[in-house]
Amino acid sequence: MKKNILVIYYSQTGQLEEIVRNIARSFESRKEEYDITYYNIRLKEDFPFPWPGDVFFNTFPESYLQIPKELFPPSEEVLNKKYDLILFGYQVWYLTPSIPIISFLKSGYAEKILKDTPVVTISATRNMWMLSQEKLKVYLKNLQAKLVGNIALVDRHDNYTSVLTILRWLTTGKKEKSGLLPAAGVSDEEIAGSVKYGDIIEKHFRNNDMSHLQPDLVKNGAVEIRPFLVRVEKVGNKIFTVWSNLIINKKEKRPLLIKFFKVYLMAAIWIISPIVLVLHLLTTPIFWAKRQKQKSYLQGINLK
Repeated sequence: MKKNILVIYYSQTGQLEEIVRNIARSFESRKEEYDITYYNIRLKEDFPFPWPGDVFFNTFPESYLQIPKELFPPSEEVLNKKYDLILFGYQVWYLTPSIPIISFLKSGYAEKILKDTPVVTISATRNMWMLSQEKLKVYLKNLQAKLVGNIALVDRHDNYTSVLTILRWLTTGKKEKSGLLPAAGVSDEEIAGSVKYGDIIEKHFRNNDMSHLQPDLVKNGAVEIRPFLVRVEKVGNKIFTVWSNLIINKKEKRPLLIKFFKVYLMAAIWIISPIVLVLHLLTTPIFWAKRQKQKSYLQGINLK
C-alpha cells in the first residue's frame, strides 16, 4: 500500500516553494511507493509581492502577535486523507511564523491534518529563525503533531548585507546581484542542493527510523546556529513585544506609530545590533559552555 505524503507551504516569493518541491522530489521519484499531495495555504485577503514599503511595516504588529486572517479551506482531498508524513514549509515574518502559517495553525483544519502525524519543518529565511521555530514547536505540540525533523536554510551573507538585499527583494522584487550587493535569499546552489535533504528524509522514513533523522540532517548542514543571532533574536523579541502591543492598543495613532517603529527598527539594526555583537564577543569565554549547550538544543527538535 502506498504511503501518503503531504507537503504544506506558503511561499510569497516562490523561493520556499522551490525548496519544498526539491525536497519532495525524493518521494516523487518513487510514485509506486508514495502518493504526494501539495497544500498551498491561501488567504482570502493575501499579501502583495513585491511589498509596498508601508504595507510591509504595517504588517508587523499582527505578525508578531500571531493574529490570524481568514484562509481558503484546504481541499477535500487534503482534509479527507490520513498522512504518513508531512513536509511543512514556512516563512518567518518579524521573528515569528508568518501570518498565513499562523492562520492555518489556528484554524480548525490544522489539528485534523497534523494530529498524530510525523512532521518535518522546513524554513527559508534571511538568518533569524531560531526562536520562531520555538514558537512553531509549541503549536505542533498543542496540535499533537510529531515533530521529527527540521531544516532551516538561510542567507549566508553577513547580517547587515542581508538586511539590504532582503529589503530590496521584498520591496522591488529584485533578487539578483546588483552593483555591490549580492543576490538576496538562499543561494541558488543551496536551493538546488536541498534535494539531498529529501533523500535523507526518505531514507529514514522508508526504514521506519525517524528517531535519528534530525542528527543526520544536522550532520549534512540542514541547521546552522549563529550564537550572536540567537542573542539578537532574544533582544528583538523583547523590543517587538513592546512595539506590537503599543501599536495594537493605540489604534488611532497607528499610522504615526508605524512610522516611528520603522525608524526605530532601522536604528536597532544598524546601531543596537553592533553593540550586541561587541558584548557577545566580549562575553564568549564566560558563556562558551552555555552557548554550546544552547546551540545543540536549537539544532534539535525537542521542546524545553
